[in-house]
Amino acid sequence: MTDESTQNTGPGADATARNRRMLLAMFAIAFLTLGGSYVLFFSAREGGVWSTTNQGEFVDPPLTVSELALKGADGQLLTEGGTWWLWVVSSGDCLGECSTAVHQLRQLHILLNKDSDRVQRGLVTEPGVAPSLLAEYPGAEHLTGELAALREGIYIVDPIGNLVLYYPLADAGKPVLTDLKKLLKLSQIG
Repeated sequence: MTDESTQNTGPGADATARNRRMLLAMFAIAFLTLGGSYVLFFSAREGGVWSTTNQGEFVDPPLTVSELALKGADGQLLTEGGTWWLWVVSSGDCLGECSTAVHQLRQLHILLNKDSDRVQRGLVTEPGVAPSLLAEYPGAEHLTGELAALREGIYIVDPIGNLVLYYPLADAGKPVLTDLKKLLKLSQIG
């Protein structure tokens, strides 16, 4: 007769114990790795190191050109045209900061150099408003429509027709240029 206590001793018992220790070590490594990454993720998130490099603010809630139903000077609805847009949105005759923003966007368009043919400029106003300053800025299109969904300011619109970034009229200079250059560099469309 063999005793049960003698069955668990011997060379096989050492291998079983070693396998159990290895299994526990693997579980401990997995737990420490996953637990540590979880702790790092949420502590870094609360620490404020999560940010973006864009100067403007993302348009929220998302809007598309088709939702706005804007019309061009020819009376046709604006559709996704495969080009980037810089819009100045004004609720009135575009005086003061608005006219300065239109001027600065023309300067930005020139600074784009080889990418300038990928971008169009537009002034978006309420129907019935005919800003006289567009005669001074050839190449800028006059778009009209209901502006209830838009704030007065500057918008970057992608070639698919999404309004991407918004800027107040006072930020019509370097912030817009910096973001637009990044978008054009990274974009394979338009």
